[in-house]
Parts: sequence; structure tokens; C-alpha cells
Amino acid sequence: MFKMVEVFKTNVLDVERSNLLVERLLFHFPDNKINFDLQDCDKILRVEGENILSGRIMELLNEEGHVCEILD
Repeated sequence: MFKMVEVFKTNVLDVERSNLLVERLLFHFPDNKINFDLQDCDKILRVEGENILSGRIMELLNEEGHVCEILD
């Protein structure tokens, strides 16, 4: 099984908020490993798994009022 990694730039600022977002994302993508790096200047969201639906991940964060785009 091949694992993919996708890295997103976000505007999530605090740990409490990031924890809620990780919970919501894991609800939709329970087989993925998901975490934030809020120490990074781009407030990184990192998703690891076999099947990453980047568009849906960005959509879910947008619905929560956050900016989320794939980091090049």
C-alpha cells in the first residue's frame, strides 16, 4: 500500500481550533493521519494516507471559515 502526503497552507492560529478541525477531518477521513504544525509560518495542515481527497479537505476547512490551499 502506497501512502501519500499532502501539505496545506492554512490560517488556523490556535491549538484548540486545530484540534476541532482534526476531529472533523478524521470523521470524514478516518484512515488518514492528520495534524497541524502551527509553529510553521504557513500554519501547515499535513494529511497522510492512501487516498487523500484534497479538494474535499479544502472545502471542509473553508466551510469552517478557514483558508486552506495546497502548499507547493
